[in-house]
Amino acid sequence: MPLDIRRSLAVTEKSILARFGGRRVFSRLVADQGGVGFTPEQLFRQLWDTQNPAPGQPDLPGMPHCTDQGNTLNGFPYVCRPSEGGQALPTSVINLDSYAAVGLYNRFDLAPVDGAHCGEYRIVLAKLPFTPALRNFIIFEAVLPNPHPELGLEGCRPVASFWGGLSAEADARVRADKLEAFYFTGLPGFEPVVGMNHYGNNPMSLGQVRTNQFLQGGPNAPPVPWMMREFKLVSDCTSQPSCTLKFLPATVKTNPFGGLFNPASTDPRAAAFQSHFVTQVAGLAVNDLNRFNYAVPDTFNAGQSDSRTPGVADDYLAQLGPGPSPFHAAIGQELARVGSTLTPRDVVARAQALSCGGCHQRNSGRPVGGGLTWPASANFVHSTENDDPADPGRFAISPALRDQFLPLRKAVLERFLQAPTQLGAVP
Repeated sequence: MPLDIRRSLAVTEKSILARFGGRRVFSRLVADQGGVGFTPEQLFRQLWDTQNPAPGQPDLPGMPHCTDQGNTLNGFPYVCRPSEGGQALPTSVINLDSYAAVGLYNRFDLAPVDGAHCGEYRIVLAKLPFTPALRNFIIFEAVLPNPHPELGLEGCRPVASFWGGLSAEADARVRADKLEAFYFTGLPGFEPVVGMNHYGNNPMSLGQVRTNQFLQGGPNAPPVPWMMREFKLVSDCTSQPSCTLKFLPATVKTNPFGGLFNPASTDPRAAAFQSHFVTQVAGLAVNDLNRFNYAVPDTFNAGQSDSRTPGVADDYLAQLGPGPSPFHAAIGQELARVGSTLTPRDVVARAQALSCGGCHQRNSGRPVGGGLTWPASANFVHSTENDDPADPGRFAISPALRDQFLPLRKAVLERFLQAPTQLGAVP
């Protein structure tokens, strides 16, 4: 039978998600560490204490803060966010129990063709109840190891079959049981999705936790922009024999610092970035919203992504300017070489769309050249804490997910499931 996108790719049914709240996730991570170090509440508070100036909370000593390295990360700005940092206070009214799951997402499509791992499996937590000025999200993006890497991608077939099989199960309670087991117990032979080693604490630093932040400081505080950040969960054993899980701020991937697009930039990395960007033009010129892409070496990635404020560093098009400049000319020459009719600004608009802020809002409903329009987000998010108008028993998702990206992910999963099982593969 055909796959049901809302069962096999994006699960937002409230009755299912009730089993995946913030306390359940953080408690599982602490238990994975053997229960030593931080409690679930402390681990949650430590995540948000990263948004405060040092020294932070007394019971969370030696942890990272926004003022480390002079309010920079990777040499680029990393501002403090006291509105979100307030959640680090033991007395905060927004606490671990304020976060509920609003989506489970199957990203089997992110599994590499060599089967080095089996893709990403996500839990989106949102602060509830919904309040327009107090929105906040934590997205756990686990990379699931392949227990049979010698089989390549075929070793991941049980995972693909598990998600595919959910489409045929009409009973939401049964689907909830299966998803709960997949995330917290694991399929036979596979580790559970929610594990301390799946969010960056591994030799390849695979997996991450991202935040989408919009807590306002109160009626008299100046408004703050939507801000997206990325973290790695690591086990710090410097105080052995006990180890402590902690969240480390990390660069936001495929998200170069926007100032590097400025032809007049004096940043010492700008010339190298612009030269590299020209080598990526062909990938960005692919005229398919699902497939244009480019690679960004981490040395160029920023530590944050503002999805709202016009004209700032994260506004790539404002940084590029109208031209002319040698950078515009170099992009134009490469476009001519690959036979593309796009303009340099089209190419940079596509790069911006692939940044966190661009994907979530800056490019929402805006042209990206070649007759294409970047699909719409759901007001700065893709997985929302609002009811689905077609089914109040589910949380709504963005038009971009519903109409553009999930259909491709469905096609990838169906194509793999329909392919013959290779000789010697695990059952």
